[in-house]
Amino acid sequence: MIDQQVSLRGGAARLPVRPRTGRFLVLAVVFICAACGLVYELELVALASYLIGDSVTQASVVLSVMVFAMGLGSLLAKRLRSRAAVGFGLIEAALALVGGTSALVLYASFAWLGESRYALVGFSLAIGVLIGAEIPLLMTLIQRVDRQDAGGAVADLFAADYVGALVGGLAFPFLLLPMMGQLTGALFTGAVNAVAGGALVLWVFRRDLAPRSRMLLIAVNVTVIALLATATVLVDDFERAARRAVYGDQVRVAVQTEVQEVVLTGEGRGSLDLYLDGRLRVSARDEYRYHEALVHPAMEGRRARVLILGGGDGLAAREVLRYPDVESVVVVELDPAVTRLARTDPALSALNGHAYDDPRMTAVSGDAFNWLRVTRDRYDVVVSDLPDPGITASTKLYSAEFYGLVTEVLGPGGRIVVHAGPLGSRPEMFWTVEASMGAGGLDTRPYRVEGRLTGFAAGPDRATDASEAPHDWGFVLGAPHAVGRLGIARRAPALRSLGARELLAAGRSAERVRLRGVPPSTLVHPRYREEP
Repeated sequence: MIDQQVSLRGGAARLPVRPRTGRFLVLAVVFICAACGLVYELELVALASYLIGDSVTQASVVLSVMVFAMGLGSLLAKRLRSRAAVGFGLIEAALALVGGTSALVLYASFAWLGESRYALVGFSLAIGVLIGAEIPLLMTLIQRVDRQDAGGAVADLFAADYVGALVGGLAFPFLLLPMMGQLTGALFTGAVNAVAGGALVLWVFRRDLAPRSRMLLIAVNVTVIALLATATVLVDDFERAARRAVYGDQVRVAVQTEVQEVVLTGEGRGSLDLYLDGRLRVSARDEYRYHEALVHPAMEGRRARVLILGGGDGLAAREVLRYPDVESVVVVELDPAVTRLARTDPALSALNGHAYDDPRMTAVSGDAFNWLRVTRDRYDVVVSDLPDPGITASTKLYSAEFYGLVTEVLGPGGRIVVHAGPLGSRPEMFWTVEASMGAGGLDTRPYRVEGRLTGFAAGPDRATDASEAPHDWGFVLGAPHAVGRLGIARRAPALRSLGARELLAAGRSAERVRLRGVPPSTLVHPRYREEP
């Protein structure tokens, strides 16, 4: 907590402005510094969630470490109160440099070292210590400007601090992130932080500074602002180099949408890879096996109306549209940029067989959960081609409540098939999906299909080293009635890799490793976690 008993040994400061004006300027800087501090905090959480995954864990790490460090910084600031002006100036310069470059360093450690957790903890600790040291020094400065009781000074400081935090918290998602992106937004915030802190000390409290202290602060602030400006100029080159380090030299499309980063690599349909937020979602080398196993077991029986949840790349739709008796296909995709690329990118549109040019296709942009709550349509088949359930943003799309909504949109004899993640490497997650489907009112048949390639052992959801062992994909077929045995639909088109005999073996393979007693995941008690 703030030390409320502030020494006034020096009396009122010799200010170039009236005391009330000086007090207003100090509170204005408190406001700006609080806004910048919260932007740094949100930047760490957002970037760590993107690079590492599991946003709940990353937010908990950043917040807990930072709050602890703020207390430590407040204690350390006691030693600086006798030289509050120069101490505050140096701390703000350090905070501007550390906070402003934090996103760059985190991204660099992820791209070139493959690990950013230690950098995340280090920046959370350093930024927390520097933020915690601000308030005790500002408390000293405001009482030197305008002598008032400690309680009134604390109230003014906290009011400015909290309002500034509100503005920073709103500016990050609605202004900085969409306009500047994560890297440039952090650098810009650092520059604002340095200018505000340096201006307050070098102008309002300049008469309290010794000549050497004044020259030191000028040199430090100019250096920090110059470094931040240089990094801003070079940030595009840095992003390209880091992207090559992560995705290789064949990056062809890289788009930061409102939802995620979308990257396409490879020159043609045979070498295409699609990454969403750093995770390998589609590899042309092996995707046909995944999508055939996902779609065709669910197409047995009536299939005139098909709903695809996710699958904006059009590859699941490609398999569905191979059935001539399918009358309509609706794809509900959260990110319209993915469906736009699936329509317009030559390699991706060739890979999906130009599915979006088929008059039976309809694309809807929206959250699948919310869309199911309002739709009144009924479907014969639902294909859930959604991101891995271990990704925090996807957990509600694998909940019992979600499957209850799916049950409501299934017509008589309707079926749903769900991509449930790799059974071999994450069995608990897979069986949680199956238990959640059961809790949503569905009879289930699990199955898994072995991949033919190495290189993305977690299925089409995470890029991994090509030396890993062959992967598997886990699926669950479900229906409000008895599902029956697994099989390939009658009058199914010729498949490249999947046959009825292999599908029966895929069901037996899953049942042999069944985990008993796994509880379902619900909205209020999510049970998925992202593996490291």
